[in-house]
Amino acid sequence: MRTHLEHRCSRVDRDGVDTLIADFERTLVVEKNASPHTVRNYVSDLRQLQTFLRQRRMAVTDVGDAVAVERVDPLAIRAFLADLLRHNRKSSVGRKLSAAKQFFRFLLRRGVIGRDPTAGLATPKKDQHLPAHLTVDDVFRLLAAPPAETPAGRRDRALLEVVYSCGLRVSELVGLEWPDIDATLDLVRVRGKGGKERLVPIGRPALLALAAYRELVPELCAGRLCDERAVFLNQRGRRLTTRSVARLVDHYILVSGIAAKASPHALRHSFATHLLNAGADLRSIQELLGHASLSTTQRYTHVNLDQLMQVYDKAHPRA
Repeated sequence: MRTHLEHRCSRVDRDGVDTLIADFERTLVVEKNASPHTVRNYVSDLRQLQTFLRQRRMAVTDVGDAVAVERVDPLAIRAFLADLLRHNRKSSVGRKLSAAKQFFRFLLRRGVIGRDPTAGLATPKKDQHLPAHLTVDDVFRLLAAPPAETPAGRRDRALLEVVYSCGLRVSELVGLEWPDIDATLDLVRVRGKGGKERLVPIGRPALLALAAYRELVPELCAGRLCDERAVFLNQRGRRLTTRSVARLVDHYILVSGIAAKASPHALRHSFATHLLNAGADLRSIQELLGHASLSTTQRYTHVNLDQLMQVYDKAHPRA
């Protein structure tokens, strides 16, 4: 008599890994409330693992080259990670291992496999990089770069002001909607990673830039039907993408004559660094940035070592 697991494995061979990945994708969306960005990356990572196993003839069926998930073992996963480490950063490899871990745990819970081949595999330790950031003077030059006379210029100035004022991720910025902004309380409701929400203060210059931009939204869209809820729109009336924001920042970095190469994320890093330099505590910065772990925020303590040394020399009794 066939066991339950044998019956499930037979179904897996028939349906294929593609079906299981699609089931896992639905679980991420419906049950885990994962962001579209996370879902897209995890599915891409699993496709990469599938391709690697098929090309190396590892864990494939006896007939054809289809991958059989019940045949995937720790050696196959380790071979995949070793191959990735030759061409990718440790942070990227860590994410791909996380995708594999969640996928095989999902299969284990469903009874599709009898053991988890990723169990006990440690995530590669990330390389520690200091966050890139701009000086206060450079940020002010960047904020002044967009022209105030055109609808697109006003949008871009408001966009840069909001990123620096609130320290938003780019995905959070493009997801902003007008009801999220409370100009009376000077607060913005931000939807962060994993669907988590937080309230972030917003400065008066950013609110004024938003108000000036909003007056010209109809001109920006040139009579087209606009998304009435989205804050930052393109000329077709649709929400700006993260790629569009990156191109805008690159353009204004060039226009303002700033020597440093800076991404939209560098403005978020600048926000945190400048707060820390002005005396803000790490716990407050952690809340503002929406970091789940304080260790992530602690990277900023390495940025201004000169100031830390001055504080040490001034405050320590034995300095």
